[in-house]
Amino acid sequence: MAPFFQDNVIFADAPAFTIGEEAAFDAVARENLLDRAMGPMRKKKSSEKLRRNRLPAEGLALVARDDNGVLIGTVRLWHVDAGVDAAGRAVPALLLGPLAVDPSANGKGVGSALMRAAIAAAEARGHGAILLVGDPEYYQRFGFVAEKAEHLVMPGPFERRRFLGLELREGSLSGAAGLLVAAGVKAPSARAKPLRRAA
Repeated sequence: MAPFFQDNVIFADAPAFTIGEEAAFDAVARENLLDRAMGPMRKKKSSEKLRRNRLPAEGLALVARDDNGVLIGTVRLWHVDAGVDAAGRAVPALLLGPLAVDPSANGKGVGSALMRAAIAAAEARGHGAILLVGDPEYYQRFGFVAEKAEHLVMPGPFERRRFLGLELREGSLSGAAGLLVAAGVKAPSARAKPLRRAA
């Protein structure tokens, strides 16, 4: 049974958790969860360069909560330009990540439910493609394949076999080639501050 929506909450297959949009008060719990699930090196990844000082795509920051309301999973999608097409135009896409589940909830279907909810939400908002860096053995079940990203590169070290793409609209990544570039809205703290006048 697939996740279903009710009152802006996505109820997952298992009754022990729900999925919904991330809230502002989730920030600390989310960072702590990422530290537990991914370790201290998570901020050194190439994907992080595309997320740094940016806001996630609107409506595409999701969390899973257990039946006590505790945050046990997170996934976000970010705007990127996936290289350019044959005419030299930037190709809009989303970059997914990080997907993380609290170690205490591993094996309960939280990650799969978050992935399906994120893909469905991106498709409902009219996005054409999603890219990610992750294990193909896990992500191929959601339709991600290396062939969709074969002419694209990350801004830093990455494993080619783990760079995957999914077209939500057929042909969205056709002809896309080149470097992924951050394209989302800058976080308020990252915006340029006005120059102070000399006294």
